[in-house]
Amino acid sequence: MQPRSTAPWRRHRPRAQSRYSLHCSSLRSWGSQLLCHRWLRSEGKACRCYYVQVVIIGATKEIGRTAIVAVSKARGMELAGAIDSQHIGEDAGQISGMEEPLELPVLNDLTMVLGSIAQSRATGVVVDFSEPSTVYDNVKQAAAFGLSSIVYVPKIELETVTELSAFCEKASMGCLVAPTLSIGSVLLQQAAIQASFHYSNVEIVESRPNPLDLPSQDAIQIANNISDLGQIYNREDMDTGSPARGQVLGDDGVRVHSMVLPGLVSSTSINFSGPGEIYTLRHDVTNVQCLMPGLILAIRKVVRLKNLIYGLEKFL
Repeated sequence: MQPRSTAPWRRHRPRAQSRYSLHCSSLRSWGSQLLCHRWLRSEGKACRCYYVQVVIIGATKEIGRTAIVAVSKARGMELAGAIDSQHIGEDAGQISGMEEPLELPVLNDLTMVLGSIAQSRATGVVVDFSEPSTVYDNVKQAAAFGLSSIVYVPKIELETVTELSAFCEKASMGCLVAPTLSIGSVLLQQAAIQASFHYSNVEIVESRPNPLDLPSQDAIQIANNISDLGQIYNREDMDTGSPARGQVLGDDGVRVHSMVLPGLVSSTSINFSGPGEIYTLRHDVTNVQCLMPGLILAIRKVVRLKNLIYGLEKFL
């Protein structure tokens, strides 16, 4: 007898793996599930009822394809859906450059994927890499099916975040809105906050290979973090209007300089100075892989939340 697949569009797994899934799903009580978990562990197999089912929206973007690989290789989680309006019907593993297909096609029907996960009563997380205009509806739909959400959409408006926070509080559903998923970037910002209490001069210098929206979200976030701490920076030339002095962010005199040259790595440095010294903090990003450790950490943590939090640093 062939066991049922966990999703209507997924082909059956090899018989050896399906046997374990069937054994697990046939057990009802908590004690039986614990016995199942121990039995499978002794057999060297992972019990899929303990997996976090992950749905990725924006799956064919560069970050989406990278996330597919990261989630597929992470312990304790499984890719349950790849949502996008491009490459519909193609295998999620193949478009991500994996050696073997995942037997999971890219779909544009989020409701069907969420419904399948809800039916299985599995713990699920929706990772949203889409657009600011669709974030609210995506989080609301995920919550309706009992899934938590992770939102990494850098241009999302704070007004949308406020609305999402009120919704998640009312629905008692976890959500992380992350300006960055880079653990290195978060550590850079935390170090900058500590240093800002000891220096009265600071400037942010960033380099980017492409002329995207500048100042970048990273620079804006750093400026916001070290503002309103009772410190006024760069008093000597706060009032200068020279474009060569960079853009002033906020009312505390924090300046940012953005350099764009093809071939540069994405880099952000914070330069503090005091009498007789200069203190520089720097973070370089060579590719999108740097976001994956933060994403995997967020998936593991967000399922425990009952409200919205803003910033990956809350999980560190």
